Amino acid sequence: MEEKTLNIIDQLWEAAVERLPAITADEQEAGMALLAELSRGEPVEAARLAQALAVEETEAEQYLRDSGLSRLVHFDEQGSALGFFGLSTVPTDHRFTVDGRELWTWCAADTLFLPELLDATASVESKDPVTGRTIHLTVSPTSVESAEPTGVLVSMNSPEAWETTSALKLIVTACHYIHFFASPESGGEWTEGHPNTVLLPLDRAFAYGKRQNRRMFGTALTDPE
Repeated sequence: MEEKTLNIIDQLWEAAVERLPAITADEQEAGMALLAELSRGEPVEAARLAQALAVEETEAEQYLRDSGLSRLVHFDEQGSALGFFGLSTVPTDHRFTVDGRELWTWCAADTLFLPELLDATASVESKDPVTGRTIHLTVSPTSVESAEPTGVLVSMNSPEAWETTSALKLIVTACHYIHFFASPESGGEWTEGHPNTVLLPLDRAFAYGKRQNRRMFGTALTDPE
């Protein structure tokens, strides 16, 4: 079973790499800064990102609108960033609390890799979409510190189905299929009704997230391993 799970993860990863945008070292720094600003709990306009990066507003606007990051930014009607790379200031089914500030994520798996990118421990609250049971996690930059109930599973769909030309399309084609489940029974019931989805143990989903962080932000992480 362990070998089968690892094979599934490798297959998912190979498909995901083809769809993840390639971003430069400067864009990685800008992306990390954008996540940090969003973690304050409010939308981020270009001027605020420019201040955080100590660059001109036009350069910050370019990072948001015309860079490798752009497809992963969710904008409001005024052009401010409401979310980026899974972190959201807009309520979703996945509550993500950092330093007492209430945030949300686009999908369940986002709650597992974002703590490393934010260098902060998060309290996570989500629901099993089949049973409605509440799931609580504490996730640090290095591990899932606690999970209630035990044995939580994470669903994922094949990255071959992901549409990565915009954040909204990614949310619809990927995030809507990535949930927490309180038991193998509820997870199995859900995946049975959703072809091309699989269930991963929590620790494996966390490790997958760290792998993704290295791929996307490796040069900007304080401890790139």
